[in-house]
Amino acid sequence: MTPGAIHFSAPGKLFLLGEYAVLEGAAALLTAVDRRARVRLAPAPDNQWRISAPNLGLHDQPLAGDGSLPPACDDTLADRLKVFDAVRAYVAARLDRPLPALTVHIDTADFAVDGHKLGLGSSAAVAAALTAALARAAELTLSQQTLAEWAIAAHRAAQNGTGSGGDVAVSIYGGLISYVRDTPPQALAWPAALTGRAVVTGQGASTPDLVARVYAYGQRDAAGFAADIARLGGLAREASSALADTSVFLDLAQRYFTALKTLDTHAAAGIVSARHEHLAALAAQHRGVFKSSGAGGGDVGLLFANHHSASAALYGAFAAAGAEVLDLGFNAPGLCQEPA
Repeated sequence: MTPGAIHFSAPGKLFLLGEYAVLEGAAALLTAVDRRARVRLAPAPDNQWRISAPNLGLHDQPLAGDGSLPPACDDTLADRLKVFDAVRAYVAARLDRPLPALTVHIDTADFAVDGHKLGLGSSAAVAAALTAALARAAELTLSQQTLAEWAIAAHRAAQNGTGSGGDVAVSIYGGLISYVRDTPPQALAWPAALTGRAVVTGQGASTPDLVARVYAYGQRDAAGFAADIARLGGLAREASSALADTSVFLDLAQRYFTALKTLDTHAAAGIVSARHEHLAALAAQHRGVFKSSGAGGGDVGLLFANHHSASAALYGAFAAAGAEVLDLGFNAPGLCQEPA
């Protein structure tokens, strides 16, 4: 291992279009956002693996001799360490010698507001930064594509085999991308006339639970599920070309949200809430478009507008409704090595 500390950071993400359809092979449109997960590794002075992740309540937690979960690890600790352990195991399995003992520090403070965790893909960003840091600790030189493949596979393992990988991909590549599951993403340019904002809806949701309910619908009604996903996939295919015209993109975002509502009505999953409906109507009054983001259900939503329509009145209306429009930069840089 190279002497000294190793420090990588990776951005969070927002799904702009393509939610659910991406799980079935359609393209998704994602942006990296300027909230970053930071991973710092340093040689362990006493040859004892330890991990600190203050946002998960972990402080100098001892690990096993190879960095795996400690003996007598309870379910709560195992859950907090599942992303770390999946990434460590994936990287270690591809080495010809053991990783050196490390002290690990993971910082995801950027991914919460007033103690409320935002749905910005903190675990995916951690997987990206940790994969890069461990590879560097092992003195490996990985291409960006290989790094993404490793991080996606490890993150998916931590999620019991679920997940498209788009969140990890955009954490590594950054910017605005079109992503098809398990393929290198296509970089896109952010339209100058389009304003995008993340909105704290004030509700939380479990992504695995939402996805499970959607797929339970697929078990009950395979034909209906296929039709709903095909509708979403067809709209998602328009995303890259729609970026060339802001009015066309705004119309597409509205149509995608309507198609998500149709899927949700059939699946009874809870993707679109009454809160979402209220905010969508409020946005329309000010020539904006609101839609859910990612699995839906809560956490953050998306507000789009032509930059001429992105007015103080629009944002003020959302604030009056108790929905905070975040000062959150889109099109952010991807994975990078920070000064140690």
